Amino acid sequence: MTISEQQIQSILQHTIDPTTGKDYVASNAVGAIQIDQTNVTIDIALGYPAQSVKNNIQQQITDALASIPGIGKITVTVSSKIIPHSVQKGVKLIPGVKNIIAVASGKGGVGKSATAVNLALALAAEGASVGILDADIYGPSQPQMLGITHHPESLDGKTMEPVIAHGIQAMSIGLLIDVETPMVWRGPMVTQALQQLLNDTNWKDLDYLIVDLPPGTGDIQLTLAQKIPVTGAVIVTTPQDIALLDARKGLKMFEKVGIPILGIVENMSTHTCSQCGHTEPIFGTGGGEKMCRDYQVEFLGALPLDIRIREHTDTGKPSVVAEPESHIAEIYRLIARRIAVKVAESAEDHSELFAKIIMEND
Repeated sequence: MTISEQQIQSILQHTIDPTTGKDYVASNAVGAIQIDQTNVTIDIALGYPAQSVKNNIQQQITDALASIPGIGKITVTVSSKIIPHSVQKGVKLIPGVKNIIAVASGKGGVGKSATAVNLALALAAEGASVGILDADIYGPSQPQMLGITHHPESLDGKTMEPVIAHGIQAMSIGLLIDVETPMVWRGPMVTQALQQLLNDTNWKDLDYLIVDLPPGTGDIQLTLAQKIPVTGAVIVTTPQDIALLDARKGLKMFEKVGIPILGIVENMSTHTCSQCGHTEPIFGTGGGEKMCRDYQVEFLGALPLDIRIREHTDTGKPSVVAEPESHIAEIYRLIARRIAVKVAESAEDHSELFAKIIMEND
């Protein structure tokens, strides 16, 4: 009995990727299919990093194809291919960076920076090349959270090399100044500093650059919207009504400037007492999900109010690398994969395919 490619495609059309919620054919993930009598070799190329679920996907597809009568040996190869995606009109991509993801919050104190660094590390754990830019000029926190104490190097006296921490590339104004030096700068100086940090850093072949924004909707956010190529934004909030009120303002700001909202992360969702094990929603419940329904954006996930998240970032080793097998790290990785899927589903950037016209004087 001969196995046909049509049979294989039909099976894959009814096999759902648990991360995307779509079948592998609709996701354009099916690559080369080779058939040698009854033996089948198939390549699956995902649009998102999936190191922690790759084996599960291989097994899922193998089990599905095993239902074909008379099929022999099944070989499934799963890989990831991250490509650049569209940004705001009139803004060019940054050399060495495929996709920029802004992590924002309407107000401070919601755990945005801890979420940003853990998501960056989670994407890296899933196999992506990742960088993080600390865009909070007044209150940089990423050097502390990543355990970085040395200044970045400059090989040519003009540009800076990103600092490597836990396998990701990092840059922050906090790496260039004394830890106790206050940034007493007006708006124009702050926005110029952000642009220099982004453009004067030699980012090296990044699939994703996470930008940890300061809270609010001020100069930094406007500069990001107007001059920096952002693929999409993630809003971090708590279930508390006052936090949600400010998160809505941040979301509306990104909508107005044409930056897609990839989704919302609810931080400090529940708290489990370390003494008795009782779990309760200290800051309210369901706020993040209601906001998602109101604005028709995705609820990416909820994180608990857990002392370990704070302890890990304070010691320079965030939860994803401090306890990679923990439930908290698993949540971060799940949210990171969902963000990567939302990026993959957005329009591709084809700017590199068009010819560049250069005018020269004779």
